[in-house]
Amino acid sequence: MSTAKTYIFITAPPCAGYIGSTVITKLVNHPKAATFDIYALVRSAEKAKVLESTLKSRVKAVVGSHQDLDKVQALAEKADVVFHIGDADDVSLIKAILAGMKAKHAKTGVQPILIHTSGTAILIDDARGEYAAEKVYSDLDAADIRGIPETALHRNVDLLVFEADAAGYARTHIVCPCTIYGLARNPLVEAGIANAHSIQVPILVKAALAGKKAGVIGQGKSIWTSVHVEDVADLYITLYDSIMANPATIGHGWDGLYFAENGEHTWLQLGEAVASALVAQGVAEPASAGPATYTLEEMKRYFGSEQWGWLFGTNCRSRADRARAIGWRPKYTTEDLMKSIEPEVASFLKQ
Repeated sequence: MSTAKTYIFITAPPCAGYIGSTVITKLVNHPKAATFDIYALVRSAEKAKVLESTLKSRVKAVVGSHQDLDKVQALAEKADVVFHIGDADDVSLIKAILAGMKAKHAKTGVQPILIHTSGTAILIDDARGEYAAEKVYSDLDAADIRGIPETALHRNVDLLVFEADAAGYARTHIVCPCTIYGLARNPLVEAGIANAHSIQVPILVKAALAGKKAGVIGQGKSIWTSVHVEDVADLYITLYDSIMANPATIGHGWDGLYFAENGEHTWLQLGEAVASALVAQGVAEPASAGPATYTLEEMKRYFGSEQWGWLFGTNCRSRADRARAIGWRPKYTTEDLMKSIEPEVASFLKQ
């Protein structure tokens, strides 16, 4: 029986991001964790010690950043599996990862596995909150996936991932989450070296706290899908397990994009949940708590720019049919999304 270990390189934001820390926690608690040799980048020697101590040396910390491209390439070249849970828009970073994987293939003939992270923002329109789109994308529809414009968010990086698979030196897969929610709760967050918050919901919460009122873009009619951070992390593990158990049956390349979603919401519904949370936390009075339409000036103030603000009025509808077909079973629903808002508000009020 082979005693060789599976070398896993994780590119979560050094030392561990919101999704990355959740995935790392699941990997070190995996039934086959004893067969893993896991490496992750950490920004400083101090944080490296905290990471290894917290995880009882089940993850080996390598001091460095995503800008250390030679180091990234070298780690990717050694890896059997790369979980790229870093920046979905960093072209230099993905090129370094792919260069390492290509070098491994050239030297050994082995196709390393890449599980890359993108996002369903590849699907957004310019609705500005004024209507709900009818189009719903399925991750089983490769023609739809191929038809996404090259100018879409994250697309420049995704195309490099697809090209690597087509070239044959790596088997590539893309996990594509939507609105991720829920406070991350794992040992790395508790140790103070990982981020507990997602992006979209915290931005809306911070904007509401700054203005002491909830808001929406336009009429808030546009629709997005959502997924809990624990369910997203479970998809990475389900995908990894499926690839390792029977790689010939698992879609890769253009047939290897996996949406992560389990329910839909309108931006108005999300705004109303934020409004209710403000009342519950004593930030706003009930009479003035309902979400109002953000002005252009407020969009610039609370979202950083008008362009970024319009993103919170887009439609982005997807179905994780391929993900469910390999056995992924998300547990959390849209109701849980709405219930997650008040803990987010309470968390930021404590800071």
